[in-house]
This record gives sequence, C-alpha cells and structure tokens, in this order.
Amino acid sequence: MKTVLVVEDDKNQGLLYEQELSLEGYNVMLAKNGKEAIARVEECVPDIIVMDITMPTMDGIEAMGKILAKHSKIPIIINTAYSSYKDNFMTWSADAYIVKSSDLTELKNKIKEMLNINA
Repeated sequence: MKTVLVVEDDKNQGLLYEQELSLEGYNVMLAKNGKEAIARVEECVPDIIVMDITMPTMDGIEAMGKILAKHSKIPIIINTAYSSYKDNFMTWSADAYIVKSSDLTELKNKIKEMLNINA
C-alpha cells in the first residue's frame, strides 16, 4: 500500500483528502503545517507528498526545500488555492502543481500517474 502525506492546514480539507485518498487504497498521513510535515517524513518516508503552500508555522515552499534536501526522490505535488504561485521559481522543484478544487479527480489522477499506478 502506497503512503501519501497530505500537508494541509485546513482541518476539514485535510479530513476530506484523507477520506477520499483512503478510499483510493492509500495509507494517508496528515500534517497541518510544514514543520509537522518534516517531522512526519522523518518518522515514515511517504511515497508521495501533497503539499499546500500557505500555512502557519512553516509554509509549504520552505518545508518542500527542507524535505527535498534529505529525500530528493520523494515526488511532491503542490496543491494550493493560488494559481499565482505557479510562476514562483521556488515552486519549480515540485513535480506537479494543482490548483485546489472541490473535485479531487485531477489530484487523484496525478497521484496515480506519479506513483506509476495503472488507473
């Protein structure tokens, strides 16, 4: 079973992702900010990370840099409500960039594609 780390500061959105991705057959870990995400990765290295950008304590861009410095092979999907970050070169180290939507189809498909799972 593949493990997905979802980094999301909105509690309800995090629970939605956990529920939807669990139904897809993934083991889901949650973190509510970048600092917590780094701690989760140290506990158990996930197969893929879905990372929000705007969060308290430590934002997703800073956390992504710290995680990739130690674990450069973990694919990261930036999942944010702000399309403007796509032009920020600091996000370019992410493997994919998805603008949040209430329809999680695009996110689910991108996770499958990046984990090389046949849909």
